[in-house]
Amino acid sequence: MAGLLVLLLLIFISALPVFAVCLWFRIARYPFSPVKFLSFLFAGAAAFFLALVLQGLFPETGSVSAVSADRWNLLRRVFIRVALTEELGRLIALAFLFWILGRFGKEDSSGYGRVSRASAAGLVAGLGFAALEGAAYGASDAGVVLIRAVTAAPLHGACGARTGAAAVMLRERTAQALFRFFSAVLIHGVYNFMILMPGFPSAAAVVIALSALVSSILSIRGGAQN
Repeated sequence: MAGLLVLLLLIFISALPVFAVCLWFRIARYPFSPVKFLSFLFAGAAAFFLALVLQGLFPETGSVSAVSADRWNLLRRVFIRVALTEELGRLIALAFLFWILGRFGKEDSSGYGRVSRASAAGLVAGLGFAALEGAAYGASDAGVVLIRAVTAAPLHGACGARTGAAAVMLRERTAQALFRFFSAVLIHGVYNFMILMPGFPSAAAVVIALSALVSSILSIRGGAQN
């Protein structure tokens, strides 16, 4: 019972950014019902498990410390095994969800364009992914949960927003969709590279994550018809 309570506490702390975004959407009257908001969170959770499956295609070569000492192996790990697989997992989960919902392929009367709505959905999915990942890390080291909630969560939210936009643009504007998707992979990879590469200040990675998140939020708030 105590173990279950600890797990629930870890999930709650990891989900603090989700609550903040939920409050923002409520105040801004963003056109997402509670059911849709939850569906985007579950898409992020599904993406977490999809990423684990995809990462199995790129097995780890040695310990993290050994990989960090080898720059080329480190680049492979952060850009392909982590960034590419996680963003691809998000892209698949969101594209499938948008296909089910259908409405994301059309404009509506909310005043927000479909790309803006898809970016917001991706932001929520990214935070859902981060919450699950943070709880998984916290199960082995509870001290990292709160740190990840204010560092890794903004990164996943920012990349999720870009991947969400890519998911809804894939069929009609493939080139733009690929640009947004690979920009998410690049931001994600650079963040992880700075975290793991010896000699790089971790604060620089956090600045990148927060800057990317602010850019995504401003784009969503703009809500221009796309």
